[in-house]
Amino acid sequence: MDSKKIDARMLAKMFLAGAKNLESKKEWINELNVFPVPDGDTGTNMTLTIMSAAKEVAALDRTGNMDMPSLCKAISSGSLRGARGNSGVILSQLFRGFTKIVKTADEITIPLLADAFEKAVETAYKAVMKPKEGTILTVAKGGADKARELAEAGVEDLAEFMDSIIRHADEVLLKTPDMLPVLKQAGVVDSGGQGLMQVLKGAYDAFLGKEIDLTIPENAASHVKKFTADNINAQADADIKFGYCTEFIIMLNKVFNIKTEMDFKEYLESIGDSIVVVADDDVVKVHVHTNDPGLAIQRALKYGALSNMKIDNMRLEHQEKLFKMSGGQAAEAKTDTTEVETPAAAGTDSEPRKDIGFIAVSAGDGLNNIFKTLGVDYIIEGGQTMNPSTEDMLNAIDKVNADNIFILPNNKNIILAANQAQALAEDKNVYVIPTKTVPQGITAVINYVPDMSAEENKEAMMAEIRNVNTGQVTYAVRDTTIDDKEIKQGDFMGIGDKGILSVGSSIADVVSEMIDEMMTDGKELISIYYGADISEDDAKILQAEVEKKYNGCDVELQYGGQPIYYYIVSAE
Repeated sequence: MDSKKIDARMLAKMFLAGAKNLESKKEWINELNVFPVPDGDTGTNMTLTIMSAAKEVAALDRTGNMDMPSLCKAISSGSLRGARGNSGVILSQLFRGFTKIVKTADEITIPLLADAFEKAVETAYKAVMKPKEGTILTVAKGGADKARELAEAGVEDLAEFMDSIIRHADEVLLKTPDMLPVLKQAGVVDSGGQGLMQVLKGAYDAFLGKEIDLTIPENAASHVKKFTADNINAQADADIKFGYCTEFIIMLNKVFNIKTEMDFKEYLESIGDSIVVVADDDVVKVHVHTNDPGLAIQRALKYGALSNMKIDNMRLEHQEKLFKMSGGQAAEAKTDTTEVETPAAAGTDSEPRKDIGFIAVSAGDGLNNIFKTLGVDYIIEGGQTMNPSTEDMLNAIDKVNADNIFILPNNKNIILAANQAQALAEDKNVYVIPTKTVPQGITAVINYVPDMSAEENKEAMMAEIRNVNTGQVTYAVRDTTIDDKEIKQGDFMGIGDKGILSVGSSIADVVSEMIDEMMTDGKELISIYYGADISEDDAKILQAEVEKKYNGCDVELQYGGQPIYYYIVSAE
């Protein structure tokens, strides 16, 4: 073992060992979920993400073509397409940044490792709209800072270097509850950070020569554990203030480094909002809402030639459409992330390509039927407990025969994977509507107006979903205290958009109190979707009670058939 360098074969061995170590600890990591719901999913999502890459690395090893560029491509591409959930997407971005630095090297030295760790952190932070400290990002940054410190101090022994980084990152992980009060209240460290530590520790064991089973099954990344769920990260939507949606690609002919990118973003922020700037090798993708597209274009021309330019006027009124939604028959919940093709998506080879298509993530045959009734072309069955991967979304995009495709993630833990699919999609315009709940997704598609452009519909739908309050009733899997509420194992909980709304031993009482908390001023419609474990008779009794209490509101009852959550309720 060379104590000063890592070649491609050793890096592959370390990566596979990190993947296997994470896989062996995934259930323990799942249990670190802040909310005591029966769907802690961080360990599962991170495992499925890394195993997607591990499968490609193992296949590469079997061919005997193990060099650094091929290995880095397998790690980056495999994890990117297999990424599930926020934690999985962030992990894939860490790998993407790391491999960008090491892919051209024959052997990796300590100074190069320090550079790669820094690039990994930079790439992951850029992937998250509003990075939050006390998460996997903080742990990764702590490790990268220590790596730089050790490299500059002249440390030459790789074992000493890695051991020091792991010890320091572990210390940072233990401090995450001090950075995020919700972690301290729940008495846990950040689950994503813990998952990252298991990858690093497994890789270090392999470097030290410890005996590890590196066998990666052919179907390593193909199954999703039944009943996985949300992390607590949230993203805020920006208000519409500017009239022109401006998009283009810069074909770079000048250096576009981090400082240049930050300066360009700062300029765009001075003339608009909803800014996305993604730099990748020799191209930069730009999206900005502004009142003067010419200013954005003039500044961009300083960096290179422009292509794929598109400017849309967003200041048009939109009208509402009301649909009467029908329910469905109960069916067993599926255990895998699957795709449900609707008639509109079938036979795409023989049908003319249409302008607009919809993809929705949904779990429960009743909810699936509602989306299909509203005209959704393709349903990826998933959401709570079954977070679809970036590749699942790319496959769905490929099967929807439309120029413009809207994706409704309907879960805040799926939005990053949808964004990643949007960036990878080719020959179609993909729009991610950041719906965090199923009711938001239903509201979004109801407010689609055929006579409006894709950009206009996007802005209209994003505006409407902000008016939807959602509550979901499930049960607690452990004792804890959250939002100043004492929760015992087996209690029922009403979880709102921003925290726990109600706790108790009766489902009926919990859902009633939850609705009371959701009913802010101006709410006119209450929609109740009952799950697979609730009878229609019980659901109708609840509907009658809610109608009596809120006699000025319309109260709609629909069969959802969703697992884990007895009721999903929206107020708008």
